[in-house]
Amino acid sequence: MTTSPHPHYDLSVVIACYQEEGHLVESVRQLVATLDGTGRSYELIFVEDKSRDRTAAIIAELVAGHPNRRAVYHQHNLGRGGTVTEGFQLATGDIVGFLDIDLEVHCKFLPAVLQAIDHGKDGATAYRHYAVGWRPTAILRHFLSSGYRWLFRRLFDVPFRDPETGFKFFRRAKILPVVNKTRDPGWFWDSEIMILAHQHGLSIEEVPCRFERRADKQSTVRIFRDVWRYLVAIRAFRARQRAERRSRAAVG
Repeated sequence: MTTSPHPHYDLSVVIACYQEEGHLVESVRQLVATLDGTGRSYELIFVEDKSRDRTAAIIAELVAGHPNRRAVYHQHNLGRGGTVTEGFQLATGDIVGFLDIDLEVHCKFLPAVLQAIDHGKDGATAYRHYAVGWRPTAILRHFLSSGYRWLFRRLFDVPFRDPETGFKFFRRAKILPVVNKTRDPGWFWDSEIMILAHQHGLSIEEVPCRFERRADKQSTVRIFRDVWRYLVAIRAFRARQRAERRSRAAVG
């Protein structure tokens, strides 16, 4: 009889980390307090994506002495999608998910997201209501995000209003076959997983949550570069979907 190298948990939380030095310790403290309050057994899976600051060293300190915490350290930067995918594949919990560890959507909303799954949904994600503030960059990002939502609804036949949110949880048995079909290693992964989950028949609820931009955090997003990458990723995804439909039609 073989045994799993990692114990089984009710919940696995993937923490994708890149340049998180300034807030990681406090964010994990708040996350752990929220998780402890749920009464569920849980694990934290840190996936460190080759940060240039002290993120890796801080993760090592956070993991030491905690049997329900583990970490993976990348030798090369993979991007958001590749990092979260790896964490999902390592998870053992009945429910698996991730949230952006800057907590711009705060972990206090996690119980409501988990409750939607407890009530029968295959997954639940945050639907963000924005507290934008008056910084020009924050306002620009808000308008770009709103524009992306508009474009997404017109390009893809799915019911979601906020596909790109970095706060997603699913029943692991249902989402793993979907995760294994994702291809985008970057930020479009958030949208890709939602499109594919819908196409696979998963029932997913969007839970209203408040988004508050942190003034003390330097974003790793480069607006115009990442907008261009989104557009390239959308085109590649649509081309792949068309090719898959042609292949199925030829077989049929």
